[in-house]
Amino acid sequence: MQQGDVIEALLKALGAEVVTLPEQFGARQVVDWSGLPGATPRAIIRPRNTDEVAVALRICNQYRQAVVAQGGLTGLVGGANLLNGELALSLERMNHIVEIDRISGTITVEAGMPLQVVQEAALDAGLYFPLDLGARGSCTIGGNLATNAGGNRVIKYGMMRDQVLGLEAVLASGEVVGALHKMIKNNSGYDLRNLLIGSEGTLGVITRAVLRLRQRPRAVATAWCALPSYPAVTTLLEEAQAGLAAGVSAFEVMWAGYYDAVLTNLPSLRPPVKERFPFYVLLESVGGDPVRHTQAFEEFLGGMLEKEIVADAALATSEADALAFWAIRDAPGEYPKFIPNHAAYDVSFSVSDVGDVAARCDMRLRERWPQALVMIYGHLGDGNLHIVVDVPGSGKTLHGEIDDVIYDVTREFHGSVSAEHGIGTKKKAYLGFTRNDADIAAMRAIKVALDPNAILNPGKIF
Repeated sequence: MQQGDVIEALLKALGAEVVTLPEQFGARQVVDWSGLPGATPRAIIRPRNTDEVAVALRICNQYRQAVVAQGGLTGLVGGANLLNGELALSLERMNHIVEIDRISGTITVEAGMPLQVVQEAALDAGLYFPLDLGARGSCTIGGNLATNAGGNRVIKYGMMRDQVLGLEAVLASGEVVGALHKMIKNNSGYDLRNLLIGSEGTLGVITRAVLRLRQRPRAVATAWCALPSYPAVTTLLEEAQAGLAAGVSAFEVMWAGYYDAVLTNLPSLRPPVKERFPFYVLLESVGGDPVRHTQAFEEFLGGMLEKEIVADAALATSEADALAFWAIRDAPGEYPKFIPNHAAYDVSFSVSDVGDVAARCDMRLRERWPQALVMIYGHLGDGNLHIVVDVPGSGKTLHGEIDDVIYDVTREFHGSVSAEHGIGTKKKAYLGFTRNDADIAAMRAIKVALDPNAILNPGKIF
């Protein structure tokens, strides 16, 4: 069969309302936020339901036509970008809530649903969906699943895979697998759900999911803490996990280089404390009783100040205060304003190694580029470290050399080259820094078994 015939076959089976040709794209975005180049799709398929996804993939598999599933296009590794000659499969029309079950504590949604809409629907039902990302208004549940998104509250609630009970997906053959189960316990053979989560659209196209909802927090206590040393940071984490009855829902650590840079370059931000310190932590805890929880949090914070683990602190007394604290931590969204050519890294390590990793990366970067701006911050409770590097006047010409520095340290500490977002095309060369040959061979075998014609998101991960 001629590959050119696939468009005709898709139009015949699904119609022009589902299959959009390039001359109709207009200014439509077809690449993710990575800044990596992406080809224009031969067509965009926008199915309205799982059956139409199955028809589309069955035809594409028959014609050996490559397909790239796209969600909100907020990824940072080129995972949703097209390389050459593929079709794009957008689930933007599959954006409905199928069911909210308050008794089971679940929400069943289609994969094109934006994360923020799920969060709001959960709150309207008196419950809570804890996954949260800066791109919440744009990213979709399907993309969150395909990349196993994490975000700010992994320390308490886990990654995206920890929010999923049931999953439905379409394989390259057009076969529909999985089920929309609501059980927490389900040990009936191989777990296809967790195989598909994090697979970056290379094994199947996720179409619907049953997500776990939690009890809505009735109290949120937030503090901005300034600390004198890195050991004080880890001590605060240990003390908070042990001393706060409701636990820690966010523990965001920021090195001084990050704090100074964002406050200097973003005048809308205000310093929560007067003096400068080596480290800062945004500490949050959620609970059920507003009065008792706030009181316990204040007592805990007072104890940390008395023990001089925390050098200074500001307690949020209103939602506006908390949002102002979070605005400092969420400042990476404003990087284009002052470091448009920066190199960014999202790596992870055992929690005990994070401090040493940060120090070694900073040292090696400054040895090579003394004038570099190095900003380090992250979710310490889950070992996720963000490193941002900008060498003034170099544009993006040094990104490959900076990659080598960061990923060499990652390999030395047996960390992961991708804490979130996946491998895509950006990190393919470094996959072997985290996974051994046997791991990669096993992954390739799974890929061949589920997608023998290699039509699903080709050229990604491997």
